[in-house]
Amino acid sequence: MPDRVFRDRHDAGVALAALLDHHRGRADVLVLGLPRGGVPVAYEVARALEAPLDVFTVRKLGVPGHEELAMGAIATGEVVVTNDRVVNGFGIAPEELDRVAEREGEELRRRERAYRGDRPAPPVRGRTVLLVDDGLATGATMRAAIDAVRRQRPAHLVVAVPTAPASTCRELTDQVDEMVCATQPEPFMAVGQSYRSFGQTGDDEVRELLEEHLTA
Repeated sequence: MPDRVFRDRHDAGVALAALLDHHRGRADVLVLGLPRGGVPVAYEVARALEAPLDVFTVRKLGVPGHEELAMGAIATGEVVVTNDRVVNGFGIAPEELDRVAEREGEELRRRERAYRGDRPAPPVRGRTVLLVDDGLATGATMRAAIDAVRRQRPAHLVVAVPTAPASTCRELTDQVDEMVCATQPEPFMAVGQSYRSFGQTGDDEVRELLEEHLTA
C-alpha cells in the first residue's frame, strides 16, 4: 500500500492489523503502543489480534544545552539506554547523565500513572511483543524503545507502523525479528502526510482506550 492515505489513526490501525493477522489469537502476544499517537493505532491492532494492550513510554534524554540532540532515552521499566557516541563526543559526565535521566524519569512515571493508574507494567520476557506507533520519520524514538524492550528479553520482537520512509524501515529491519511498514510514501515529508486527520492525541484518550480494551 505505498500511496494509501489513512482516514485517521484508527483507520491506520485496522489496515496495520491486517498485515499482522498471523499473530491473531496467540496467547503470547502483547501489543505495546507508544504514547500518545501510537495508542489509537495499537488499540485497533490489539482488538483485531485478540491480544492485550498496554503503553510503552519512552522519553528522550537531551544533551544539556542541546536538548534536541538525544544522548539516550529512558523507557518503561526504568530502562535507560545511552548513545555512547554522543555521550563521549560531548564529554557528558555520569552525574550529568543521571540528573537528566532522573528528571525525564519523573515525567515518564507521571505519564504512566496517568495512563495506567496503579496497574503494573505487563511482563515482556518470553513473549511476542508488537511495538506500535502511528508512524516513523528518523526512527530515533523507536530505536530507544527497541533497545529497552530487548533488555527485558522478549521471545520475538515486532515493530509495526502505518507509515515510514523506506530508509528507516530498512535500518530498523536488522534490529527486530519482524518489521512491518504498511506504507512507505515517496518522497517522505512527514508522518502526517499519510493521514487525512492527524490531530494531537491527548492523555485522556490514551487512558480511555486502554481502559476500554481492558473491559472489552
